[in-house]
Amino acid sequence: MTVSGIYRAGTVKRERRTNARIEQLDNQILAVLREDHPQSVRHVFYRMTDPRLSEPVEKTERGYRHVQDRIVKLRRAKRLPFGWITDASRRGYHTPTYRDKGDFLRSVKGLYRADLWKDAASYCEVWTESRSIAGVIEDDCKELAVSLYPAGGFSSITLAYQSAEVINYYAEGRPVVIFYIGDYDPAGVLIDVALERELREHLDADIELRFARIAITEEQIEAHDLPTKPRKETDRRALHIRSTVEAEAMPAGVLRALLRDEIEALLPADALAVAKVEEQSARDYFDRMAGFGGTR
Repeated sequence: MTVSGIYRAGTVKRERRTNARIEQLDNQILAVLREDHPQSVRHVFYRMTDPRLSEPVEKTERGYRHVQDRIVKLRRAKRLPFGWITDASRRGYHTPTYRDKGDFLRSVKGLYRADLWKDAASYCEVWTESRSIAGVIEDDCKELAVSLYPAGGFSSITLAYQSAEVINYYAEGRPVVIFYIGDYDPAGVLIDVALERELREHLDADIELRFARIAITEEQIEAHDLPTKPRKETDRRALHIRSTVEAEAMPAGVLRALLRDEIEALLPADALAVAKVEEQSARDYFDRMAGFGGTR
């Protein structure tokens, strides 16, 4: 296997990639993103560590920085569409304005969403350990109309309280299901435990909560042959965790499909189809209100 760092006599000798090897790495990055997007940089990095590739990268922070650098260059060269990479950690804040009433109606028509969950037996939310993972699944959560909360590690008690207040209002006596995605490491397996405990602290007493870690699990590491790293010897938490796996090690498409399957199983069978018809009817109505079709 060709890698950019090789070990000899206990030291590391770093090879400089030739232009041909860099082009091969670029083609691998483009192929992965062409097949499935958007993905985070870390998702792409883990795909590039596959030893079966013609030009794999080393599974180190140096390897990550190299993939990150190639992605930046590919985007600047206009070979990689900017929208194929997600970065939920940096966002702008905008104040929308409108030219007139018609412009306002045309702008907001896409905001109308039918209530997918009005006939569902459960109320559902999704939590992730990181903003990186949240960025990868955000569009699916929007389409399926479920709230998405990136905890950013051990969640702030304010965010958990706010979520619980939303649940108390919208659950309307239904059981609550929260799907969680996080790292499999000494901290990661404790974050969801702490989050569930904090949520239960603020939920109404009569609310039934099912809190389910759907990724990353020990079974998934074996089933998908996910790349692992040894745990830090100095970390004395969760000693049963021998090897660690970041959530981004799960291919983005696999992760999205897993989450969609779990959420859609809670929805009535025809909920999405019915909602799309209702939403198109609403958009047509707003178009007419805005002056299209000769009707105001």
